[in-house]
Amino acid sequence: MKKYVVAFLLTICSFSLFSQNISPDDIKEGSEFKIGKPLVESYKHINFPKPNFIIKRGGIVNYKNIEGSSVLVTDIKEKKNGTTIAKIKRKDGKRFFGSYKVVTVDIDNALTSGELIAD
Repeated sequence: MKKYVVAFLLTICSFSLFSQNISPDDIKEGSEFKIGKPLVESYKHINFPKPNFIIKRGGIVNYKNIEGSSVLVTDIKEKKNGTTIAKIKRKDGKRFFGSYKVVTVDIDNALTSGELIAD
């Protein structure tokens, strides 16, 4: 049993060494990130529009094309409850799903969940 506890603690320590050490205070306009893979089927902290709105505007709903895209922070605002909301756009100038130029993201939660990865 002790072996399992020690192995578990070593695993947790190794994951914490490789975690991202970016605080929301370090993020400025022009910061560059990559969009990571969501933990579930859709993104929770990157506020992409619902699929029916994307289709209405002539876009194609495909989250696999979004994954790995480089994005730039264009605007940062802090809400009254302390969360940091940022607007991001694609670095290559293309639109998200072919129809949206800018989307909003909760920076704090997106970084911790892995939806945004620091470049």
